[in-house]
Amino acid sequence: MSARFAELAWQQTPMGEISLRRRREPTLDVDVFEVKLGEEFLMSSLFTVAEIALSTLGLAAVEGDDLRVMVGGLGLGYTAQAALEDPRVASVVVVEALDAVIDWHERRLLPVVLMSDTRTTLVHDDFFALMRRAPASGAGPDASGASGAASDASGASERYDAILLDIDHSPRHLLNPSHADFYTPDGLRRVAGRLAPGGVFALWSDDPPDADFEAVLAEVFENTASHVVDFDNALTGGQSSNSVYVATGLR
Repeated sequence: MSARFAELAWQQTPMGEISLRRRREPTLDVDVFEVKLGEEFLMSSLFTVAEIALSTLGLAAVEGDDLRVMVGGLGLGYTAQAALEDPRVASVVVVEALDAVIDWHERRLLPVVLMSDTRTTLVHDDFFALMRRAPASGAGPDASGASGAASDASGASERYDAILLDIDHSPRHLLNPSHADFYTPDGLRRVAGRLAPGGVFALWSDDPPDADFEAVLAEVFENTASHVVDFDNALTGGQSSNSVYVATGLR
């Protein structure tokens, strides 16, 4: 049995203090990995069903093989891992703004091990800033030392079959106000411009489906769906839910 509590990593970032901790959950007899930004809990290894569903629901909307996937937000790595478990996926580029989070994965502090899969590239960049930059050939932001790092690791000239985003709490509840322009028709058109023909954009949200955001999605994409993902909450003894938006077909 592990120690009851351990802070595995801590770092000051432009967004505030971020920390990774492992604690023993006595009611379940499991180790739980948690990420905090300041005093706010960002994610927990207890609740990964919706993070995994972001990949499975998104990739279910894509046809073909040799799929190229971009994941916005690395976190504990469950979304990227689920994408890698799809045998049709040829490559996964994960864009993460906080070098501390990339470092956790490079040091293998987490239960999800992405670095041994050569299809994986971790990129240290701001996903939202990347989406604002026009796709063009040439060098992009620096990649971390991932096994599968490519010469154009930023995806600056790449088109993706799936772009899966899990950074903000929801389109209304943002980690940073600078992200707001992404959740507009112009912002979504920029992400659509990064998709290959037949590609999919999928977004995780901690809130129930938002009718206003669904309308914005429908301005840009021909086909949209909002999935409610329910999961057992062992801490409350009840159920919790997240949402996953899936959009295809540029208007």
